Amino acid sequence: MISISGIVGLYIFMLAAFAGWIIIGRVPAILHTPLMSGSNFVHGIVVIGGILVLLNASTLTEQIIGFVAVLLGAGNAAGGYAVTERMLAMFQTSSPALKHKAHHRPRKG
Repeated sequence: MISISGIVGLYIFMLAAFAGWIIIGRVPAILHTPLMSGSNFVHGIVVIGGILVLLNASTLTEQIIGFVAVLLGAGNAAGGYAVTERMLAMFQTSSPALKHKAHHRPRKG
């Protein structure tokens, strides 16, 4: 069984937040869409962490915190994948038939 004290957990959280802030702050805007796909993976890790909390929960409060962590992590990951899919769809070209119709408009007259 893995046991992390409150101070160590807080230290890990602060270290992860600071590292994330530094890393994301240095990413050029053109790379934000591909980076978002990678961040969805991080939300999957949140879900796994919430499941671990649920497995080791001994009180009702710990069970509620674990359930909320799993629920929010799963929702964030699913929403992130949906948004990433929509953003990537903006860069796809349309079908050749639609391009052909757009370029050949009937003449008035």
